[in-house]
Amino acid sequence: MVTRLRGLPSTRSAATVRPGKPATVLVVHGPNLNLLGEREPEIYGRIRLVEIDRRLRELGKELALEVETFQSNSEGAIIDRLQQARGRLHALVINPAGYTHTSVAIRDAVVALEVPVVEVHLSNIYRRERFRHRSVLADVVHGRIMGFGAESYMLALRAIRALVETARSVGA
Repeated sequence: MVTRLRGLPSTRSAATVRPGKPATVLVVHGPNLNLLGEREPEIYGRIRLVEIDRRLRELGKELALEVETFQSNSEGAIIDRLQQARGRLHALVINPAGYTHTSVAIRDAVVALEVPVVEVHLSNIYRRERFRHRSVLADVVHGRIMGFGAESYMLALRAIRALVETARSVGA
């Protein structure tokens, strides 16, 4: 029997992972992350989003994960992409960026996926302005990784690999 923590989706993935086939992971980058490397490099670093995406796909191959990436500055576009992924996705890594603190709609779309989810942030939001300390996603994700710059994404992908393996063993 799988016991769910209150508010957390089951670790059982909505899509079935077939033996020998990589699990599909969607990585969603929220608003302003398209400006990485240019916007506030003292906080977010000098790495560009295309480089993060390249590194994620490369690490995904090593971990037997198929990585899809998506970035939007629009709350509605993020919700649309999450809804399109329902039933064919095995896990989600999401950096909701500025929507972390406000978007109940993105939170609801994340819950509807019913897959393992890791929330990621480049900076440690608890070392930033007080309004950034609250995440509306915190109680519906399996874990949160922050403060390691671009490496936060790589750590999240490794955590997702472990969650997918747990889902496979539970579903077996």
